[in-house]
Amino acid sequence: MNGPQLTFFGTGTSLGVPINGCHCPVCTSTDSRDKRLRASALVRWNGLSILVDAGPDFRMQLLRHDIGHLDAILLTHNHKDHTGGLDDVRALNYVDRRAMEIYCEQRVLDYLKIDYGYAFAEKKYPGAPEWHIHLIDDRPFRVFDTRQAPVLEWVHDVGYRYQPLEDAPSDPDSVEVIPIRGYHDQMPVLGFRFGDIAYITDMSRLPEEELTKLHGLRHLTLNTVSYKPHHSHFSLDEAIALSERIGAEHTWLTHLSHTFPRHAEFAAMLSERTGGRVQPAYDGLTIE
Repeated sequence: MNGPQLTFFGTGTSLGVPINGCHCPVCTSTDSRDKRLRASALVRWNGLSILVDAGPDFRMQLLRHDIGHLDAILLTHNHKDHTGGLDDVRALNYVDRRAMEIYCEQRVLDYLKIDYGYAFAEKKYPGAPEWHIHLIDDRPFRVFDTRQAPVLEWVHDVGYRYQPLEDAPSDPDSVEVIPIRGYHDQMPVLGFRFGDIAYITDMSRLPEEELTKLHGLRHLTLNTVSYKPHHSHFSLDEAIALSERIGAEHTWLTHLSHTFPRHAEFAAMLSERTGGRVQPAYDGLTIE
């Protein structure tokens, strides 16, 4: 596989679909495509596995897709539906014997230090998650194969000790990631471009100057939560209009709420409106 491949781990809003206690046609649908975990995606590219966001459903998403190794987790912003599962990297620390490489902006790190203070303590509780933080902004950065990272050795009742890797590859594989700056209401957030795939979620505004980063896409992912205008997400009309401006071959809608029709009906409606170029994503869908 030369180009990137993206699998949607979750395509739902912050509440997920179905919503607890809701008995609408979408929430009671038996179609598996209407069962939406919180928004997240896995990118496989050049032998690397890169996850975008780790919300409250992170553990279930890893189990569902039999994931025991990640080279990186990229965080779009600090809201709980995108960071609330980060404690569950502890299983990967133990199985993969590596600290988790987390890429985020300074403002996101500031929140993580509040939400997960025990992960940053000078004297950690044995078994606390092991993270290696990389600060990013809106400039391109590279993600590397973690085979070069030190190995974690578990010591009972003590915690992890780092062991140097004797045969680390001298020139590890890497890929370039291009951040896309947008705004979630007034909050600065990031989307990411991986080769000819761009993943954008939790935005209601995308500055004009960022559009140049999105030329020549094969696949574009955009968020939408409702037909009506929303203060922190694109409406359906706004997402379709933005898709037309960017001109990707295919656009996939994510962060979907139960206000849209069931998947089959929604897909048919979008096909009629856009000629099939814009479609709703669903959990487990893979694009490449």
